[in-house]
Amino acid sequence: MSLDARGDGPPPLLSYGSLAASMFVVGACVALSKPLAAVFPVFLLGWLRFGIGGAGMLHWLRRPAAEPAPTARVRLLVFLEAFIGSFLFTVFMVLGVSLSGAVAAGVVMSAIPAAIALLSRVVLREAIRPRVLAAIACAVSGIALLALARPGPAQAAGGPAGSGEDLWLGYALLGGAVLCEACYAVIGKRLTAVLSSRRISALMNLWGFALMLPAGAWAAWRFDFGAVSWTVWGLLLFYGLASSWTIWLWMTGLRRVPASRAGVFTVMLPVGSACVGVWMLDEPFGVPQALAFGLALAGLLLAAWPTRSGAAPG
Repeated sequence: MSLDARGDGPPPLLSYGSLAASMFVVGACVALSKPLAAVFPVFLLGWLRFGIGGAGMLHWLRRPAAEPAPTARVRLLVFLEAFIGSFLFTVFMVLGVSLSGAVAAGVVMSAIPAAIALLSRVVLREAIRPRVLAAIACAVSGIALLALARPGPAQAAGGPAGSGEDLWLGYALLGGAVLCEACYAVIGKRLTAVLSSRRISALMNLWGFALMLPAGAWAAWRFDFGAVSWTVWGLLLFYGLASSWTIWLWMTGLRRVPASRAGVFTVMLPVGSACVGVWMLDEPFGVPQALAFGLALAGLLLAAWPTRSGAAPG
């Protein structure tokens, strides 16, 4: 029986595993996008990514017989989830990093768990337990330490990626990416109450492909596909399928986990990126990275540790 076929969703431990795996793979795909972005223009890469992922999920677009027809509000939420959580997040992140540098991006993005917790409190009226607050503090500290320990292109060049107004614009764009990720978690929580994780994933990929179509098609018109090696095509295929399946993993875990607690698992994004960087891209791993991983693990344990019997789960 599939996870979506169960009325009560997956058990809590499987939900936590889905959330952690989703963010870890997202981080790995961020690292893998570096060699791909050196070959493909950004919008073409995004268009191909959604096209590959969507092609693998076409059979999930059909509405199950047990699922009610989506209302206009649900359709709007699906569009906003794809537009804010996929399209705008990608644009803000790429432009923000180009103006401010990777180190600044890592520090600013460390605010994602706190942003999700606050937005879930305002929009979903979720209570934020003290243990979750401590987990958020561990996550933010760990990601910030990891980002500061990894020199970005700006430091390697001996100066900031941008200066003056450009630098502050980069910070603002990265802050926008943080808000996009928070909206992605909160809107996703609303959608999992009315749509299956499979349908959400397929619809988001379809919308992502459509939103990337104008800029992606323009870049494709001017791109020499014959110059791309088979190795790069294989990496692109893996990147497209893996990054698209992260949506299903996230929505599957989010069905039974409060959005504020789920936000803690975004700590796995830089962890996944760092692991792939060390393994495949020969990036350094030392004491600061080990301490950051320790803080990340402490935050996950605080968030996922079972509550006492009779205690409120949220």
